Amino acid sequence: MKSSGQAKRRRPFRRRSPLPPSARRRREGYLFCLPGLTFLALFLAYPLLYNVWTSVHDVDLGQLLGGAERFNGLDNYRAVVDDPAFWHSVRLSLVFTVGSLLLQFTLGFALALLFARPFPFNGLLRSLLLVAWLLPPVVSGTLFRWLLDAESGAYNALLEAVGLGTLSHDWLTDPSTSLAGVVFANVWVGVPFNMLLLLVGLHTIDPELHEAAAIDGAGAWQRFRHITLPLMRPVSVTVLLLGLVYTFKVFDIVFVMTGGGPVDATRVLSLYVYEVFFTFFRFGQGAAAGLLLLVVPLLAGVFYVRRLRREEEASPGGAV
Repeated sequence: MKSSGQAKRRRPFRRRSPLPPSARRRREGYLFCLPGLTFLALFLAYPLLYNVWTSVHDVDLGQLLGGAERFNGLDNYRAVVDDPAFWHSVRLSLVFTVGSLLLQFTLGFALALLFARPFPFNGLLRSLLLVAWLLPPVVSGTLFRWLLDAESGAYNALLEAVGLGTLSHDWLTDPSTSLAGVVFANVWVGVPFNMLLLLVGLHTIDPELHEAAAIDGAGAWQRFRHITLPLMRPVSVTVLLLGLVYTFKVFDIVFVMTGGGPVDATRVLSLYVYEVFFTFFRFGQGAAAGLLLLVVPLLAGVFYVRRLRREEEASPGGAV
């Protein structure tokens, strides 16, 4: 006789239906994106959300260690906006950013026009210029702090050597010139980046356009004004917006060269946030000021994305 177990009917094996190709590709896409999404969540989303949470709580050093944070709504933002030092830092950041962008872009464009033409040692000189951009900002700031030093600086020594010793100056310790010295250092760092991107844009312009204009009698300035500048407008906007995002939040060069001094003459907005956080330990106000620091780069990023989208829609192969 068959045992009771054998007498039982076995359930028929049902093979699971395979996923459709579209669903399988979608699932594989999610799996490929998972590491990047995890990284963004841990190192971008969580710190940003925690900063937002801190900005609406009354948090100082004692409360942070004791875990007794008190919700205070928008009081931290009001305290920051009512602080005259905040608006002083905003003005300095705007001057620093505008001055750096104008000089970086102008010099970078001039160098890009120079290196767009073949000449001996073109590649070597272009590679040497990139060293300024490849160096860490702390190294560049230390270098320029030595160059502009009042007593042992190379810049004052050069002025003495060429007979212009009367122009020697305490560049970084004088409130009237310290910001210009920091801008000078930041321009030195940013010019190679501008030059590289603009040079790539110049290489995308068809040389036949310049040749045809030259045959028609157009001079060098007319070709530059009516051909080069219009065709370089998309690249120029990209370079300026990227420079704005980077320059407005610069911290390391200013901190290494002047530390925000003398007499707050170079305390840009990023240094103001740093001092509120790590000097006065007002973490709630520091978080609020840090979020306000993101306003200008965020608006620039939104403008940049919307401009790219409009250009894609206007292009022949873009979306309709």
